[in-house]
Parts: sequence; C-alpha cells; structure tokens
Amino acid sequence: MSIFRSASRPRFTGTERSWILYDWANSSYATIIMAAVFPIYFAGIASDAGVNGDIWWGYGTSAATLTVAILAPILGAIGDFKGMKKSLFSLFLLVGLVFTTTMALTDNWKLMLAGYVISYIGYAGSLLFYDSFITDVTSPQRMDKLSAWGYAMGYIGGSTIPFLLSIVLIMFGEGIGIDAVLAVKLSVVLCVVWWAAFSLPMLLKVMQVHYIDRPAGLLITQAFKGLRKTAVDIFHNKAMLVFMLSYFFYIDGVNTVIHMATVYGSSLGLGSTGMILALLITQLVAVPCSILFSRLAEKYGSIRMLVYAIIVYFFICITGFYMGYSLEQHAPGTVDYDQALKVSTMLFWAMAFLVGTVQGGIQALSRSFFGKLVPPDRSNEFFGFFDIFGKFAAVVGPALYAVAANASGRSSYGILSLILLFAAALIVMAIGRRYLAEAEQQSLRGSEVEDNGSEIV
Repeated sequence: MSIFRSASRPRFTGTERSWILYDWANSSYATIIMAAVFPIYFAGIASDAGVNGDIWWGYGTSAATLTVAILAPILGAIGDFKGMKKSLFSLFLLVGLVFTTTMALTDNWKLMLAGYVISYIGYAGSLLFYDSFITDVTSPQRMDKLSAWGYAMGYIGGSTIPFLLSIVLIMFGEGIGIDAVLAVKLSVVLCVVWWAAFSLPMLLKVMQVHYIDRPAGLLITQAFKGLRKTAVDIFHNKAMLVFMLSYFFYIDGVNTVIHMATVYGSSLGLGSTGMILALLITQLVAVPCSILFSRLAEKYGSIRMLVYAIIVYFFICITGFYMGYSLEQHAPGTVDYDQALKVSTMLFWAMAFLVGTVQGGIQALSRSFFGKLVPPDRSNEFFGFFDIFGKFAAVVGPALYAVAANASGRSSYGILSLILLFAAALIVMAIGRRYLAEAEQQSLRGSEVEDNGSEIV
C-alpha cells in the first residue's frame, strides 16, 4: 500500500501508534461486553428470572447512551481547555474499568444491568475524548488512514487473545473444572485487564496539542459560551450540519446492530457457541475491510463509501428479519422449527460476514471525515456535539427495537424497524449532497498540497 513518508515522518509516529492502541485496548469491551459473550449470558440469567433479556438490554443501552449524550457537549467544551482532555479521558476510563469488574461479581440480573449501564457510560465517555485526540496526533490528510488503522487494530484486538480465550473457556472450560458461569466471569475480568494494559500508551504518550488557554476560574463560564458558539457554527456550516444529521440516523442503526445482534439471536433460540464463532468471523473480516475502505475512499470519496455501507446495512436488516420471522412461525420442538433453526443459523453467519465488511469502514470514515471539518483547537467541543448526535441516536435505536418487538410480540420486527434509520440517513445525504461534495473536494485539495511536499513510497 502506498503511503506518505518524508525524512522526518515515519509511516506512523510513536504518538499515532499510541493513539491506535487504544482502539486495540477498548475492543475487548466492545466484543466481550457489548456484542458477544456477556449479552448472551445476561439474556440467559434474565430469562431464568422470568423477564425478556433482549428488551431489558435494549432499555439499559438506551439509558446509558442517553446519559452520555446529555453530558457530551458540556464535557466536550471543558475538554478543549488546557490539560482537561487527558484528565477527563482518564476519569471515564477508570469508571469503565471499575464497573465492568463489578459485573463479574454478581449473579443478579438487575445488578448486572446496572453495572453494564455505568460501565458503558465510562467506555463511551472515554471514546468521546479519544476520538477528539485525532486532531492532536495527526494531520487532516492522514486522518482517514489513521482512523481506519485504529478500527482495524481494534478488530484484531477484539478477535485475538481476549475473545479467543473467552471462547476457549466457554467451550472447553468444563474439562478443567471451569463451568459456563465461571467462564463468563473470567472473560469479563480478562476484558478489564486487556483494556487497562493497552490503555497505558495512550495515557503516557498522547498529549493535548491544540487547546484553549483559559483561567481555571472561568472554566465553566467559558465552556458554556463555547457551547453556544459551536452550535451556531455547526448550524451555519451546511456540510457539517448535513453530515451530522445523516450520521445521527445511520450510526444509530449501526450501533443497535452491534448491541442487539447476539441478544436477538438468543431470544430466537440460536446456539450461543455458534453465534460467538460467527461474531469472530465479523472481527476477522472487519480487519482488512476497514483498511480497504480508507483506500477506496481515496479513490471514490468518503461520502460515496458511506452510502455504499448504508445500503449494505439494508440487506443486513432484511436478513436479520427473515432469520427471526421464519423461526417465529413454528413452535419449538417441531420438525419445521428444527429446519428453520438450521436455516436461521446459516443466515446469522451470513449476517455476521456482511456486518464485518462494512462496520469498521463506516465507523472509521465517519470519525475521520468529521475530523477534517473541525478546527483543531476546538476539536473536543465539536466532537462533543458529534458524540451527542451519535449517543442520542443510540438511545433511539435500541428503544425502537424494544418498542417494535414488544408491540408486535416478535423480535424479528424489532430488527426490521432499523431500516427506517438507514433510509432516513440516505434521504438526508441526498438532500444535502451538494454541501457534502464541496466539503470533500476541499479536503481533497488539502491532500494534494501535502502530496506535493511529500515523497510517495
């Protein structure tokens, strides 16, 4: 792959590598807690207690994301002041680590859900500041590449040691005296250790380069003034406004698929081992596809690749709906149900593969495209608004799933309802396509300036 290199600029600087490693670090939470191991375990514990685990998981996720959404703009404004970005990042990281650990210490589904909600606030809060650090660690022309490699390394980290060990413990633990419950608890602890250990380079080497220098006594006052100014700036920047509105809808659908996939499968009766292995395929496919997306974005443009990914998610939702609907037509234990279960298991694998082809790419390009639009010294402030759009969206998605499933009595209609979110994103992009095209052309002209001053190898 061709990369830019000059005598003073290696492929990735030490700071850039340290930033990338946090994607590698937090991926253990995204895989074990959010997507694969813990949701299945929680759904089983909740079912034993006589409640619908997938619905409560949806409500819990909505509660957590709503909390972060409310806090994000204020935290983002404060984070732009000198020395605050790293401090707030560290605080939310600590909250995430501590409350994830508590999830392994209880067998009560309500306490598990409470631990998940608070730990997710810590996880999501740390990502707000991590994402905004992209303007401190690299140049606008390298953001697509850096962001894509971050997600790619995240998928490698999420699918290697912590996830594979979790699979081994769950599938073969009984042979060494580790039952299924203990295997899940050990997986949660492993997640915490992995997350903490690989966060150290970020904590030690990544510094806030761009900031607003204000006296400590004026911190809150200036933060709220900055919020108002940022809101006005976003409203008047048509490209940024259109992008954030479309992002609100499509990232809602993406995150809901991540949060609800395995708990949805569990509610349909799919085998937990098969689902976990299918999600391993998602992780492995996502590694090259994330990097491929950044290369294709250079050739075809970021917006075009985002539209392509959204269209793929249409097929993912339709596949998920058919997978569930075909099972819901038959009573468990019948021959027809058993046949439908085999087909649905294959469809879950197909859906996992499709998700892997676009999930990392749509996330990486969203982060880097927005990073190119914001002024570096106010990056946290703008990313705070970017985060609030994403987090408020993440409130809507799981709640939409839960309401549709609850009202219809069928989980399949919950997954089908997500098509509305992706359709809304495409409509917004179509309406504002001129503004997005102009912004993309402006970023390409910036890239050409860097090309002229760099040696291509």
